[in-house]
Amino acid sequence: MPHTVDPETMPTVVAKGPSGVPPTAEEISSLLTTIFTSESSQQSLDGAYALANLLIQGAGVAGLLNYNVLAETRKAASDKKNGAKRESAMLIIGALFERFPREFPLSEVVFLLHDGGVFDLALDALADKGAVVRDAGQYAIDALFGSLSPEAMVNGLLPALERYLSKGSGKWQGFVGAYKLVEKMAVKAQLGTGTMEEERQKDILREAMGKTLKEFIPIVESGMHDLKNEVAKQSLKTMTALTTLLSNDDVAPRIPLLIETMEKPSAQTLQKAIHALSQTTFVAIVTSPVLAMLTPLLARSLNTPATPQETLRQTVVVVENLTKLVHDPAEARTFLPKLQPGVKSVKEGASLPEVRELATRALDVIETAMKDNDVATGAISKTTPEEVLAVLNGKIQEHGGLTGFGDAKFQDLSKKFIAEMVREDINVRMHDRVPGCIDPYLRGRDQVRQASPEDPNEIEIVNANFSLAYGGMLLLSHTNLRLLKGHRYGLCGRNGAGKSTLMRSIANDKLEGFPPQDQVRTCFVEHNQGEDANLTIFEYVSKDPKIAEQGKEHISEVLIEFGFTDGPEGRQSQPVGSLSGGWKMKLALARAMLQKADVLLLDEPTNHLDVANVKWLQEYLKSHTEITSLIVSHDSGFLDEVCTDIYHYEGKKLVCYKGNLADFVKVKPEGKSYYTLSASNVQFKFPPPGILSGIKSQTRAIMRMTNCSFTYPGAAKPSLHDASLSLSLSSRVAIIGGNGAGKSTFIKILTGETIPQGGKMEKHPNLRIGYIKQHALEHVEMHLEKTPSQYLQWRYANGDDREVFMKQTRILTAEDKAQLEKPIDLGADFGARRIETLIGRQKWKKSFQYEVKWVGLLPKNNTMISRETLLEHGFSKLVQEFDDHEASREGLGFRVLEPKTISKHFEDIGLDPEIANHNEISGLSGGQKVKVVLAGAMWNNPHLLVLDEPTNFLDRDSLGGLAVAIRDFKGGVVMISHNEEFVGALCPEQLHIADGRVVSRTNNAISLDRFEDSAANSPSAPGTPATGSAVTSAAPSAVNSGDEGAGELKFRAKKKKKMTRAQQKERETRRRLRHIEWLNSPKGYPQARGFR
Repeated sequence: MPHTVDPETMPTVVAKGPSGVPPTAEEISSLLTTIFTSESSQQSLDGAYALANLLIQGAGVAGLLNYNVLAETRKAASDKKNGAKRESAMLIIGALFERFPREFPLSEVVFLLHDGGVFDLALDALADKGAVVRDAGQYAIDALFGSLSPEAMVNGLLPALERYLSKGSGKWQGFVGAYKLVEKMAVKAQLGTGTMEEERQKDILREAMGKTLKEFIPIVESGMHDLKNEVAKQSLKTMTALTTLLSNDDVAPRIPLLIETMEKPSAQTLQKAIHALSQTTFVAIVTSPVLAMLTPLLARSLNTPATPQETLRQTVVVVENLTKLVHDPAEARTFLPKLQPGVKSVKEGASLPEVRELATRALDVIETAMKDNDVATGAISKTTPEEVLAVLNGKIQEHGGLTGFGDAKFQDLSKKFIAEMVREDINVRMHDRVPGCIDPYLRGRDQVRQASPEDPNEIEIVNANFSLAYGGMLLLSHTNLRLLKGHRYGLCGRNGAGKSTLMRSIANDKLEGFPPQDQVRTCFVEHNQGEDANLTIFEYVSKDPKIAEQGKEHISEVLIEFGFTDGPEGRQSQPVGSLSGGWKMKLALARAMLQKADVLLLDEPTNHLDVANVKWLQEYLKSHTEITSLIVSHDSGFLDEVCTDIYHYEGKKLVCYKGNLADFVKVKPEGKSYYTLSASNVQFKFPPPGILSGIKSQTRAIMRMTNCSFTYPGAAKPSLHDASLSLSLSSRVAIIGGNGAGKSTFIKILTGETIPQGGKMEKHPNLRIGYIKQHALEHVEMHLEKTPSQYLQWRYANGDDREVFMKQTRILTAEDKAQLEKPIDLGADFGARRIETLIGRQKWKKSFQYEVKWVGLLPKNNTMISRETLLEHGFSKLVQEFDDHEASREGLGFRVLEPKTISKHFEDIGLDPEIANHNEISGLSGGQKVKVVLAGAMWNNPHLLVLDEPTNFLDRDSLGGLAVAIRDFKGGVVMISHNEEFVGALCPEQLHIADGRVVSRTNNAISLDRFEDSAANSPSAPGTPATGSAVTSAAPSAVNSGDEGAGELKFRAKKKKKMTRAQQKERETRRRLRHIEWLNSPKGYPQARGFR
């Protein structure tokens, strides 16, 4: 949605007029004559200042238009016979440039735009044969440059320079001067260490100039090939300065090579530049300046007939990688049409199939990027000058129009100029500068009407201006964070925008301009689960000296308020490591309350919290009106319930919107992704689960837990008691319960992480399970030095999943090892033998039999022994290990552990292949690490996906992609989640667990309208519960279908029916005819095999 200026806050428009009596035409004419006929330069300069002062005091901007001052000056400047008049003309222009913009900024329109302006006269004077004229011309240029604001430079001076450099005629000294000015502007825009206001002006200039590079780079590049050596040298300096506007760390190392390619264009330099770009890992967002720099080179490579195939391959790869990182569709539609025809010709005409395939992919990415889907992608629409002009014209008409501003043509030009300057400020989110682009140009400063004041009862506790960077990447640039006491701010933005980094900087007292801890006490509450695990809860809280000062009784009372009971058997005496994820989050909140924080920094506070505790947290935050909260959460219901304001990341700025998330979406429709599960931004694609032998029905049980119980060592009561569950390929089961109810223990038994101490666990021997733990990062915390690709190669290097071998059900205990050393005697003169290993397996009746290799005997002495016999003799883990190997081998049957396949797999899971191949896991965000874990779990094509709190760490876009992938997955899914939206959209079957027991099983309808692709016809507005569109699951789970799963889990292939003699004769006839047909076929025709 465009960012328009609120009409109520637009200034009243009244022309600022001169303070004295207008001079007569004769006075002006006489003064001009005096200046042109002066005997010395100083007299001419004094007369020029007198003329400027007379016009300022008596006529204003209109005096520049009505007294023919500029016309007479232009005439004198072109007098080739009189050097003194040319010098006097430059002094007049210099005096006007120096003094008029300070009093009448609208004069910039006269000097730069109206009827071509007069700035070109000063540039032409640089080529004058008289040194005094050249000096006077330089004086005029410097005077105007020093008086212009960043907005005026971009919208007034740059167009004037573009016109001058684009004209075919002109002196080379003038071109050098123009190029120097462009260089000077680019240098002025570079980041520095100036004051806050100086750096803000640089931000505006840098952003605005970056948008003009598409016009200026071709102009400057042509100057690099000018026949005049001075012009070529200055153009090279200017191009080098312009490249500093790119602000892209990926391209920055290649800039010298790119400039060399422009300076010395040839096939060799072009190929060298393309090769360097193809070796670049693009991860930073690609913006208009980067596209302006690279598009001409890429287009030249694509459109040159003599470009080698290898260079074409590299070019289309670079085009694809760049396009994926263009987040603004408007920028894509500006530049990509220049590349699209070239990529299309490569797709159709490249000689190598690989190049054509890559071009096809690049073309698809280009077409997707150019679609008009700003809202769907969350891109921020830019305000246009026409939108600003519409508001400006309305306000001008309300106040009687403009007077004293020349003719209608000049008025229109002036309003357009003002609208363009306002547009620049709005698009870089510096709204406080908007009055400065209107008031000085159209009215007196004493008539400014300020915006309506805020509630006087509001107490401001933070008002910080700052910039924020992380790892060399600028996250926020000269933005403002203002917090009012008692307000609860939701912090929203795309993944990687820097939300957690901002809060961590505040907590560590490292944010510029934020009050120190002794003035505003802040406390960072995050999902940190591993700290001080051996301390009791009371000891953990009391170790903070400031908390300990409050006394043991008060600390205990606060802990009780949070649900931590006191006494020897109470929760306060339990070690921190024994708490579930939800209780650890409550402990962190209790600790924050005891620290008496003024500002609570909550990073995903609802992670690990059950529904009841989320409700409690909502009420707690709303009831404590003395505490200010800054919240990062992807739970839309939570943000709707607690937030009073929303801070949104927009173009490296923080923009505040009043109201909760629903109110924010009304203003910013792109925020609707917080309410729907959408795969439009991040798409996950899970591999198909594959075939399970003996399983012909989606509802046939493939895993069964029967009356299982488990008690943790040292615990007083079982964590799980008498739990049962049956699962099939169609299962969609959610396990619901409070924190500490036993849900994770249930999952651990289900996946073999833990061995049940009572009951029975059965599963299909070839069943493959993909499992993500509650603390998902445990999967990769031992591999932080590896890249995601290296982690996957390590995990499946030997054809088996190494993490499976770490489960308790797979690790050989001392008893298991002793059992392997015992000989067994199977009778029938078999003799006592010791098992060395299992080397094969085949179907046998309703089960399997295994080929056993004996210690000290040759392979010819191997024996086939049934599964039941091996289990009876205590070799269950040996059998399970071989079953895992066979299951993994089947799952990896068509998976090759090579970079190309691995990259495609990570791309399907939503992780950029470049990040997967080149970035260490230690440098990834929490959400990216979860994607690595998910990719590892899905690599061997599991039949059953088990997720413990899958919504933790994932941002909203990734959550939507995961939900769509689970919905479309062809295997079974079991999950624990407190996210009602996520569970309600995916799981019709729900098991409710309390105190370690399955207390109820429900079969609910699922709400498909929570998916964006199913919500088009839903009448619900954002933020309303989607109860009216629930539908019954199309594929019922096997949890409640006991008809196919009541007996033992026996899996056998369908018995082949014996053929009759007639059928055998028919088969022989068919084979004979097929063989004859093959004999009569052309040479090379493949011989048919098998039966018809």
